[in-house]
Amino acid sequence: MLNYVAVLLAALASFAFGAAWYGVLAKAWLAARGVVDGQQAMARVGPIPIPYLIAFLAELVMAWMLAGILLHLARAGLALGPRNGLISAAFLWLGFIATTLVVNHAFQGAKTALTIIDGGHWLGVLLIQGAILGAWGIS
Repeated sequence: MLNYVAVLLAALASFAFGAAWYGVLAKAWLAARGVVDGQQAMARVGPIPIPYLIAFLAELVMAWMLAGILLHLARAGLALGPRNGLISAAFLWLGFIATTLVVNHAFQGAKTALTIIDGGHWLGVLLIQGAILGAWGIS
């Protein structure tokens, strides 16, 4: 059975990581997007809480799905723990997130720096979630 407290904790921890990641890389991220004025960028995003709410909900769904995958692996006999959570998360990132991001950014004509910054964020999100869910995600 899934540990929904661990799912929520994984989503919260990965959301906090995203805040720190983009807080540190804000100028580089805006430059990679081709934005000179940060205020102009926020005006295009819309009301500030909406993108953050969407991001948190996406990370909550991501944590729930990763927990479900780990549950299936556990039922198949894989011993869970932070190590296997990290390995599973890294494989999922490489197979689904990184590939999707690279294709989308290539067709959008995005700078490589944007792909690296965004890709690093999602790798961090999944590794944090994988470690937490591998340790506590199955009750």
